[in-house]
Amino acid sequence: MKGFALALLACAGPVLAQVECPHASEVTAAHLLGLWRAEFTGQGHAGTLLLEKHALYAASVSGTINRNGDRSKLAGDVEDGEFTLEESADGVHIAATWLGEVVEGSCGREIRGTWKAEGDAKERTFVLRKD
Repeated sequence: MKGFALALLACAGPVLAQVECPHASEVTAAHLLGLWRAEFTGQGHAGTLLLEKHALYAASVSGTINRNGDRSKLAGDVEDGEFTLEESADGVHIAATWLGEVVEGSCGREIRGTWKAEGDAKERTFVLRKD
């Protein structure tokens, strides 16, 4: 009987690995939940994001970014590996947009893209890493 249980576990191993480490295109809002560290290329730490389930949209997230005590609200989603997040200082007007892609092989724990403040032509390259 012990040998049968081990054989079952050996067969389940590849399936469990697939569930634990989704391909970039398989990452969903559920994978985004939790704490993320944001860095802008060449500038270091840009803030800490807390993403939670969106109250109204099941396939979306909402949350906050904390930049040394300054907080802004966030809302966004991920679809087919493409990440979109809107940032708002007042909860009404969009102050900045985060557009990126889930890094393949990161198991949904790293996103790279560009951050752009409304009204500013300059984009900054970012990396989000899940704590």
